[in-house]
Amino acid sequence: MELLDFILHVDEHLLEFIRNYGVWVYGILFLIIFVETGLVVMPFLPGDSLLFAAGALAASTGVLDPWLLVLLLFIAAVLGDTLNYHIGKYIGPRVFEIDSKFINKKHLVYTQNFFEKHGGKTIIFARFIPFARTFAPFVAGAGSMNYKYFLSYNAIGAISWVGSFIALGYLFGNMPIVKDNFTHLIFGIIIVSVLPGIIGFIRHKFFPKKNPEA
Repeated sequence: MELLDFILHVDEHLLEFIRNYGVWVYGILFLIIFVETGLVVMPFLPGDSLLFAAGALAASTGVLDPWLLVLLLFIAAVLGDTLNYHIGKYIGPRVFEIDSKFINKKHLVYTQNFFEKHGGKTIIFARFIPFARTFAPFVAGAGSMNYKYFLSYNAIGAISWVGSFIALGYLFGNMPIVKDNFTHLIFGIIIVSVLPGIIGFIRHKFFPKKNPEA
């Protein structure tokens, strides 16, 4: 429940962090983004909403520099995906045979199917999809994706994701209608983010493609 409260009221919690720790909040934000993208067992940490809220607070408090935020959290996202890639590469394809309560196999299989359809661009697309954002680099490593190509997709996806959400928060986060309905906005961000995954699951579950060779 505490995690859910943090996600839904991330702006209030970040403001409290700023009051208590000042510029050290940069380190807290860096750590959250790094862990969310770098550890396959931590896909539930806030990502999109955290970036949006950070951008909004950068505009309202003046304590956070939006350009420094983008730079640091871009680095955190790249390093997180890189760590996740190497963990996946170390474990290898046998990860799909592991029965673990810490790794959701359904999310792994979904991400693998996404890879088969979109290739390396999955690393970019997945940045904007909760859970897939955490599992994509892991699956890329397990599938022995060429690291040079992975790193380029990793960097493009990271700057697109971090830059866009912080910019949106900075530009629109302090509009009265947004501030007064921030919790509803967070709900909206979460729903829009997971919608592609839900649609993909429904299509895969109820409208599977027929094998033309069958």
